[in-house]
Amino acid sequence: MIILPAIDLKDGAVVRLYKGSFDTVHQVATDPVTVARAFQEAGATWIHMVDLDGARDGVRRNAQLVQAVATLGLQVELGGGIRSMEDLKAVFALGVTRAVIGSAAVSNPELVAQAIATYGADRIAVGIDARDGKVKTAGWEVDSGLDYLDFARQMERLGVKIIIFTDIETDGMLSGPSFGRLQQLQKAVSCQLIASGGVSCNQDIVDLERMGVYGAIIGKAYYAGAIDLAQAVKDGGAQC
Repeated sequence: MIILPAIDLKDGAVVRLYKGSFDTVHQVATDPVTVARAFQEAGATWIHMVDLDGARDGVRRNAQLVQAVATLGLQVELGGGIRSMEDLKAVFALGVTRAVIGSAAVSNPELVAQAIATYGADRIAVGIDARDGKVKTAGWEVDSGLDYLDFARQMERLGVKIIIFTDIETDGMLSGPSFGRLQQLQKAVSCQLIASGGVSCNQDIVDLERMGVYGAIIGKAYYAGAIDLAQAVKDGGAQC
């Protein structure tokens, strides 16, 4: 299971949110490159980055920082504001390994199909962010009304192989991942699943690895000092 420590960017700084609310944004570091180096030193080979400015209003403002992190040799998975083929071309030009399509997958499923046809399923992930089982978009501020399992099945039919699932109720809360909803997803689709939100300790990583999920994103737990990232990488196994 790959471990993806997270860097959320807003206005050029590393920030965290509680349950995705922009009213709770708080800075946890000033230099994302320094943070990324620390991840790398702990053994991480992947990093999950989110451009929160892009996620909220569709305008990505942190491209230079993303590119700087990519030059370290880490494999960067980037989401936030990716809503067109032009956006995909731009982020891949920064050195990004995998692009995450979130809101646009709901509003424009054809973009997902076109992206996979152009770049391959290994380089495209779909982010499914849900509250009470309903998919949220636009930085988690808009309720699409879609059931997360039905939406996952729709994405799989389009050729999606990688799904990043976030249960918004657990995000930033250090309350543990949403194991139940992840298990439901495992039954609904055969896609590789990346668990996002709620990881609180090293035991959560052990439990997710035993579930057989493809990856786990670590955010708040790292910045709060609640998890040993190097141990999490070891517990995850091969980081390929």
